[in-house]
Amino acid sequence: MRGETIAKRYAEALFELGARQERLEEFGEAFQEVAQLLDELPQFRLFLETPRVESSEKRKVLREIFGGKVPPPVLNLVFLVVDKRRQRLLREMNREYQLLLDEHLERAHIEVSLARSLDDDALEGIRSRLSELLGREVVPHFRVRPELVGGIVFRSGDVVYDGSVRRRLQRMKRQLLAADVSTD
Repeated sequence: MRGETIAKRYAEALFELGARQERLEEFGEAFQEVAQLLDELPQFRLFLETPRVESSEKRKVLREIFGGKVPPPVLNLVFLVVDKRRQRLLREMNREYQLLLDEHLERAHIEVSLARSLDDDALEGIRSRLSELLGREVVPHFRVRPELVGGIVFRSGDVVYDGSVRRRLQRMKRQLLAADVSTD
């Protein structure tokens, strides 16, 4: 079985348990905390992924770090993953869980590229307008790309809405180059 399929199954199991206990967001935050630690501390990730370290030792360290900080079902899932030697998939499992949670909460993650930085009020205006247009809560991921010259570009999955000045200039250039200019 492929890694992404396995990760998805573990995420679905935790999601189902979270739904039964009405703790979906709490589980999501806890799982995110585990994945974030793996991202931020390569030594910790290496410790967990090293086959020479016994599962019991890994569980002991995990209990010290996360015991009382994350819900027991999330910690038990991490223990199960370690026991099954699938700890390399923990970050992918978290991504899959977050996707399930976003879908359940009707959230859309949108990449928003701007030509320059904007103040918080303007960014909130963009977020609320996108939420209104899409009919769901939008979680924008803003980034500044000066090469846009001006305007804004939205990306949601494979769909791109390009309202940048750069694109408009490129279109004008193509139209000018394609125009038939006779000199008779």
